[in-house]
Amino acid sequence: MKRILLFVLTNVAVVAVLGIVASLLGVNRYLTSNGLNLGALLGYALVMGFGGAIISLLISKPMAKWSSGVQVIEQPRNQDEAWIVDTVRKFADKAGIGMPEVGIFEGDPNAFATGAFKNSALVAVSTGLLESMTHEEIEAVIGHEVAHIANGDMVTMTLIQGVMNTFVVFLSRVIGYAVDSFLRKGDSENSGPGIGYTITTLVLDILLGFVAAMIVAWFSRQREFRADAGAAQLMGRKQPMINALARLGGVHPAELPKSMAAMGIAGGIGQLFSTHPPIEERIAALQSAGH
Repeated sequence: MKRILLFVLTNVAVVAVLGIVASLLGVNRYLTSNGLNLGALLGYALVMGFGGAIISLLISKPMAKWSSGVQVIEQPRNQDEAWIVDTVRKFADKAGIGMPEVGIFEGDPNAFATGAFKNSALVAVSTGLLESMTHEEIEAVIGHEVAHIANGDMVTMTLIQGVMNTFVVFLSRVIGYAVDSFLRKGDSENSGPGIGYTITTLVLDILLGFVAAMIVAWFSRQREFRADAGAAQLMGRKQPMINALARLGGVHPAELPKSMAAMGIAGGIGQLFSTHPPIEERIAALQSAGH
């Protein structure tokens, strides 16, 4: 319930901020008495499309800590915590990135990496992961998350999401205006957009949003193959990552916040909308890899 409430409140706040920015820039006045101002509409689409994605990226780390209940390891309290921190440091050095924050959260086996910048990211692993895997398998999972950071996946996904959002906002309004103009052809009292514009735009926002989500999910799945290969490269061999994936395939992965789901080690079902490929495909990709 806390995660749902946080997700809703965050999105309401982001939309409100973007609405104010669009108003200040004047790009929200793309419907004029002379018709559709495509330049203003494109500006509005860019603000709404990239603005939300960038804000989400910038607040991703504190949001992840709060929503997942991540306890950051400031000073290791035991050997296990010291080992986790040392493992992250070893892989971060090898990958050429700054030392991420390291944290643990309660839940079933899973892990994630997040943060707006490569050199100030966060790697978090669940208690279930630590309890159900061997040290070698945990190392592979940590290597996978460090590879995400080193590959710049958080920024890449933000840019892709921003582009998709922009297209959805722009196209839905252009098509909505065209449909409305057709329906109201010959209306001498046509002083602005009618119900046709409103309904068409709303429906297309939803339909195109689904298409955009599928495209973003496809890119996310490709990223997972790269991160798996990155983990194998950081460890010097691929078998630990294969073993970790095989073990994950037999357990129920922890539910992650929506903003973190694409960065987790394990994903959900539903091929078109899944942010992660099936475990079997990931294992097969690693087994067929050269190293």
